[in-house]
Amino acid sequence: MKKQLITVFVMAILFALPGKAQKPVYLDDTKSIEDRVKDALSRMTLEEKVKLCHAQSKFSTSGVPRLGIPELWMSDGPHGVREEILWNSWGVASWTNDSCTAFPALTCLAATWNPNMSAIYGKAIGEEARYRKKDVLLGPGVNMYRTPLNGRNFEYMGEDPFLASTMVVPYIQEVQKNGVSACVKHYALNNQEIWRGHINVELSDRALYEIYLPAFKAAVQKGGVWSIMGSYNKVRGQHACHSELLLQNILKGQWGFDGAVITDWGGAHDTREAALNGLDIEMGSFTNGLTSESVFTYDDYYLAKAYLKMLKEGKVPMSTIDDKASRVLRLIFRTSMNSKKPWGSFTSEEHYKVSRTVAEEGIVLLKNDPLSKKIPALLPLDGAKYHKILVVGENATRRLTEGGGSSVLKVKKEVSPLVGLLAKYGDKVVYTKGYESGRVMYENIDKIPASVVDSLRAEAIKQAMDADVVIYIGGLNKNHLQDCEAGDRDSYALPFGQNELINGLLKVNKKMVMVLISGNAVEMPWVKDVSSILQAWYLGSESGNAIANVLSGEVNPSGKLPFSFPVKLKDNAAHSFGEICYPGDSINEEYKEDILVGYRWHDTKKIPALFSFGHGLSYTNFSYGKAIISDKAMAEGDSLVVTILVKNTGKIAGKEVVQLYIGDEKCTLVRPLKELKGFKKIALQPGEETVVNFTITADDLKFYNDQASKWIAEAGKFKVYIGSSSTDIRSKIEFSLQ
Repeated sequence: MKKQLITVFVMAILFALPGKAQKPVYLDDTKSIEDRVKDALSRMTLEEKVKLCHAQSKFSTSGVPRLGIPELWMSDGPHGVREEILWNSWGVASWTNDSCTAFPALTCLAATWNPNMSAIYGKAIGEEARYRKKDVLLGPGVNMYRTPLNGRNFEYMGEDPFLASTMVVPYIQEVQKNGVSACVKHYALNNQEIWRGHINVELSDRALYEIYLPAFKAAVQKGGVWSIMGSYNKVRGQHACHSELLLQNILKGQWGFDGAVITDWGGAHDTREAALNGLDIEMGSFTNGLTSESVFTYDDYYLAKAYLKMLKEGKVPMSTIDDKASRVLRLIFRTSMNSKKPWGSFTSEEHYKVSRTVAEEGIVLLKNDPLSKKIPALLPLDGAKYHKILVVGENATRRLTEGGGSSVLKVKKEVSPLVGLLAKYGDKVVYTKGYESGRVMYENIDKIPASVVDSLRAEAIKQAMDADVVIYIGGLNKNHLQDCEAGDRDSYALPFGQNELINGLLKVNKKMVMVLISGNAVEMPWVKDVSSILQAWYLGSESGNAIANVLSGEVNPSGKLPFSFPVKLKDNAAHSFGEICYPGDSINEEYKEDILVGYRWHDTKKIPALFSFGHGLSYTNFSYGKAIISDKAMAEGDSLVVTILVKNTGKIAGKEVVQLYIGDEKCTLVRPLKELKGFKKIALQPGEETVVNFTITADDLKFYNDQASKWIAEAGKFKVYIGSSSTDIRSKIEFSLQ
């Protein structure tokens, strides 16, 4: 680094002297990036080009010191900027100035169903990355939610490609306004953590193009993302980080991606494939991407000495290195050599406000039923009515920014749910732990003694006997076999004896408010006995304040589920065809459910979900009028407008997500009953009404035809469904495509 800075300083003096040569094009940021790339490439040696293509430390790649071209520095995301890691070790650097703002997990962002939330989130996290002098933020993640057992679902944006595609674009755009590259991951089909390094995914082209690729395509073509991270798994026999299908044919061919493809850490496995099939930057090879170390040096990477040797011997074309180096240079000029980027900011009050606002808008009210004809629903919780509010559950106090794998965060501030409730309700709040899960660990599990489990449960039940209301704060956490990288959940049930604890509490006190903190759906055998249930996600630095504001009614909940909650695991499509469908036979896995993922499966197979995709209640009520369509027929190239009147019929202000789905009444191939094709989040005062408009084009009617290898829309009848969730449909209307 010192040598590089001296080089830049000397060159700056040299080109400032009178009578000397003009500044090279690549150093002149008034020139176009393409001119700068071409000029820099022409000045580089083969060895310098190759060095651009692999790591020089755990989180950086080489620049070209001789030419004053700086290195690239990366940081894990996507919920906050990770603390500094040692140069050549996974150990932490123990700096005192790298405690970040924790933003809500991306499941929460998706649950806002609000692209404006995605924009302010991206702006804030981009400012934090810029302030920390990071060039590439490793996120966001847009892999589809295929099974509720996937350990990394909390990092993604749900089960629907339209929702994820819409939400990812503003995030990318706002991050990159800071001169920091977003790095959308994990491309592609990284839909489980078990055997993630080698499992080979087999699926139809329809499922690939309709379900698993649209969010990545939107990131490239609408978001203009500057880098993409490959995934660990294989796809049709090739590792995704050097898959000819994914990288060359689709990403760089069909979509025209001009950025750099970066491996997940340890995702490269073959020099020739990496050279020929579109990998640009190799990171973390010879590690498991999380904890293991290696005796290999960075020059031993697949895209290092071995690649250089193949180039010199003519075993791979020189055009491959020119393409890779051009893409890396383009990334450098967009980020580390971008003199126009702002300074950024870190752990500011503004960022905490963003974190809290996104959290509040993403919390989902799943249920809020009256206990009886005489006892109304418990939420919002009016503290004036109660003398003892008992809070039970480890997640009320546990630091949930820790663990989880590479998204682990070192935070400057984290308000726990208990602290938030104490601030809201004061000394009426009494806390007891109720259950114990153990230390934050990646690859092991603490075994809690039965005596401790029994003692914690007994104390909680005893305290509940004379409580006016019980707020249970449980769910999952970021330990191994929970919501955590490198391992999937081993059960759909709540862990750590929570079901037994919940049943015990309900036996002595029916007035329970359930706050579930998780990035995944969970089984709820007690659901009929619990009056009120909030799905609260991992909410980041302002977690406790956001939860308390929603529970108290200071904030009216408006989140909607970005994925379905099946009643039991077998109701989920990926678990309906035997182990070859999930988790595979340890070598291969077949996506037998094809395009019927999430609500598409529940709808089409008539298997009711416990809580449907798009579901979320409010403390107010919304009425829908009858949908009106601008025409009953459309031709290719035309568009239709659907309008519907929505009114807040309750007594308080609230927000509603109006959702539009389209179903093809008759098709030569199997199609879902309906698919999300539009949504609008609206805010209404009591008694206020507004007209919501949606535009439908022929593209909204298309499916991917495997045999023709293209998107087509068949003439015939289509049905529009408008509602408050995928199952709460308020109006239907038909039209035809001619």
